[in-house]
Amino acid sequence: MKIRAASIWVLLLAAFAAAQTTLAPDPAAPAVESEKPMLTIPAGTRVPLTLKQAISTKTARDGDPVYAETAFPFVLNERVVIPAGTYIQGKITRVQRGGHVKGRAELLVHFTSMIYPSGYTVMLGGSVENTPGAEKTSMKDSEGTIRQDSDAAKKAREAAGAATTGAVIGAITNGGKGAGIGAGIGGVAGLAIGMLSRGADVRLEPGTSIEMEIQREVAVDASRISSRREVIVRE
Repeated sequence: MKIRAASIWVLLLAAFAAAQTTLAPDPAAPAVESEKPMLTIPAGTRVPLTLKQAISTKTARDGDPVYAETAFPFVLNERVVIPAGTYIQGKITRVQRGGHVKGRAELLVHFTSMIYPSGYTVMLGGSVENTPGAEKTSMKDSEGTIRQDSDAAKKAREAAGAATTGAVIGAITNGGKGAGIGAGIGGVAGLAIGMLSRGADVRLEPGTSIEMEIQREVAVDASRISSRREVIVRE
């Protein structure tokens, strides 16, 4: 009886050891990882955007949010990597109003994230490369600073107009002698007005076309780019 019981225990232990050997992972076997289909947007990529809200150096403050939307799909190797209608979010990092005597209005914007139609969000570093839809502005530097065009000529015309008006009034009220006095007074008045008034502000209206440059590589999960299937028509 004792021999039979011992035999049963031996069989049970052998079965348990075999099960452990079968279930235990082989340390020499390579780990199986689920690889995501990743795509890389290269640094220097330029993406056309449409501004979603008005921005003015008159009212903007550092840290204010900026909202835009891609106006055209970006395609890489016959695959839509950034669909049209993707939301781009950023913030204002520097604001400078135009000076009374010198110094033009400036605005610096940095883009920080990209929200796909599916809701998939990717962090990015982007700057304004160009503002083709904004009038009387230009790019100051490679950092993406938008600068208002100079209005010095306008102020000079205003001062000249004030001088002419003063000369006419002086000539009428005091004969020919008053013309020179009136011109001087008008010129001083025009100069004073120019010194008291600020330079024109940078103002970007909703719907303004701007061009974003991606400053560093951005990796995106290809399976989460869009909530709908993108179709590329090949020529």
